[in-house]
Order: sequence, then structure tokens, then C-alpha cells
Amino acid sequence: MSAYVITRLILTDFRNYTHLKVEADDRPVVLTGANGSGKTNLLEAISFLTPGRGLRRAKLTEASNTKGSGGWAVAADVTSDAGMSTLGTGVMGAADKTENKETAERRSVKIDGQTMGGSSALAEYIKVSWLTPQMDRLFQEGAGGRRRFLDRLTFGFDPAHGKRMTAFEKVMRDRNRLLKDGRYDRHWLSSLERSLAETGTAIAAARRETTARLNGAMEMAGRSAFPKAEVSVDGLLEGWLGEMSALAVEDRYREELEASRRRDALAGSTQLGPHRSDLGVLHKDKGVPAGLCSTGEQKALLISIILGDARLQAGMQGQAPILLLDEITAHLDAKRRVALFDEIEEMKTQAWMTGTDYALFSELGNRAQFLTVDDGAIRRTAVS
Repeated sequence: MSAYVITRLILTDFRNYTHLKVEADDRPVVLTGANGSGKTNLLEAISFLTPGRGLRRAKLTEASNTKGSGGWAVAADVTSDAGMSTLGTGVMGAADKTENKETAERRSVKIDGQTMGGSSALAEYIKVSWLTPQMDRLFQEGAGGRRRFLDRLTFGFDPAHGKRMTAFEKVMRDRNRLLKDGRYDRHWLSSLERSLAETGTAIAAARRETTARLNGAMEMAGRSAFPKAEVSVDGLLEGWLGEMSALAVEDRYREELEASRRRDALAGSTQLGPHRSDLGVLHKDKGVPAGLCSTGEQKALLISIILGDARLQAGMQGQAPILLLDEITAHLDAKRRVALFDEIEEMKTQAWMTGTDYALFSELGNRAQFLTVDDGAIRRTAVS
């Protein structure tokens, strides 16, 4: 079993880092340091090497160093079964901006020195999954966060999923604008709704496939210190797909969109579709929804899902994703810490983990590389 591995990471004017270069091997990377020292910033930089808005979902300008020109850059050498590739992304600084502000603030992407048309191209060269402390409230807050979590998992198996999501949201905005303006051009609306039906059904089908695969992987995992989770996707189109063919779902969704035009115009938004779906998670051993579990159990369930997803990707694609695990040892007792570290080693995945206390990672010993983060600087830590 192999994995995606970052061997060199370079940050320029990113968050609290003016310039940083980190060399790494294929072992897990442990980043320790005080709160506010920049540990999470470094994980966020890695997350920007994938399509999307990174693990904080920040605006691009928010990632720049306040003392810099307003731009930032992240570059990495990444090895995989296909060999080594150099990935780069960032935004231009004030001195480089054109008169077109929208173009200037768009994220640029380069692969082996060649400029790409968008961040979706990165999916062919690196796979990354993450857990952050903010996700500890995933089961208490609204459906949006859970839906994004599921879509990230889906993206790991189906790189085209991200393009579908972007296309769906764009067409939906166009439809909402037409309805809001009272422009009931039947042919135009029908064309948009046909596109929404095709793309929305494909999104729902991909999510259903992802949950089925995850449940199968977690069922086959055997005994673990982490509870088995049963995941599901709850939504209109996903439910229909359990009862009828994809073509029939497309037709029905298109008809529902047409019938709901006036209601959607009054609401100012499209009320039906995969953008309203939710991820369901059940603590399988207890038969209890995750939202009713304790904070520690919810964290354990999330870890179980992330590990199941990583094992599944490794099995299906032959390579485990890079894991970004921010403050991962919080709420974990010694037994679960050791189990987590053992699973990471068994998968041979390069996990980047953060924490304030070095002692909580001591069980890793020489199996990991330890770095101390201190206000925008990094030094290697000897393993005692």
C-alpha cells in the first residue's frame, strides 16, 4: 500500500509565515507548539493544494500575511505512484494586480510549472482529508457543514463531483436571478431546470455511492477502539434514487422545479434539490444518532469515518490520502490515541497532526517526525 506524500512544502506570505520551507519524509508529521503559533495555518496551507476553499473556508485575501503585499503562495513537492509533481497555488499581491479586481483575486494554480485553468486539476495529483476542532460541532450545527463534509469524501472517489457542484450552483443562481426579476422566459427557464435536473441527480447518485462504500469499508474493518459509524444521505433526490432510475429522477426533479417557480420566486431561492440534503451518522453499536452522543463519542465517530475513508481510498486507488488532523488528540484517551497512531502507520499514510502537548504524541516515537512551531518558524524536535 502506498500513499501521497509531501516531501517539501514552501509557504510565502501565508498567514503568519513570511517564508517557510519544510522538508519531510513519508512518516507522520507532528507539529507541536503554543496556541496561536501557526500550527493550523500550516495545515490550511496544505489544504489549499486541493480544490476548494481550504479547511477554514476562508476568503482568499484572508490567507495573506498582514505585513506582505496582499498576495500569498503555497508550493509543494508531492510524490505518488505516478512519480513526483510540484504543485503551486496562490493569489497575486497588490503590485501584481490588474485593473480587473475579480481576476486579480482569483486563485492561480500551477502543476510542474504549467498554469492550470482552475483548482480542479489538483485532484489528479494529491488527495487530502482533514479534521479540525471546528468540526467537533458538526452534529449540532446546520446541515451545510455536514453536507460539505460528505461532498469532500465524495470528491476523494469522484474528482468530477466538484465540477458538478460548481455547475449546479451556477445554474441555480441563474435560475434564482431570473425568477427574482420576474423574467418568466419559459424556454430559458426550462433549459436551466433541465441542467439542474441532470447535474443534481448525478450529485445525489455520487453521494449515495460514497455512503454505501463507506458503510461497507467500516463494516469490514473488524474490531477497533473507534465506534463503527453508519452513514446515510438524507435528501429528496437521494430518496427518489432508492425508488426509481436516475432518468426517472431527472424527469421528476425537472417537473418539480417547473411547478415550484412562483414559490421559489417569492422565497428568493430554489427550495428543492441536493443543496438541501443532509448527512446522517449513526453510532452503530448503540443505535444512537451522532447528534445525541457525547462530545467524545462524536469525535471518535468522525475519526472512524475519516479512517474508513482513507482505508477505502487506499484499497480502491492504491494510495492513501494525506490526513490533516488538527488538535486530534483532544478528547482521546491513551487507548484511542495509540489505536489512531497504529492505524495511521498500518495505512502508511502521511498524517500531519497538531497539538500543544508533545507528550500526547510520545507513543509514536521514531515512527513520526516531530516539529516545533514557534511564531512563524519551525525547528525539528528530537525524539526522547
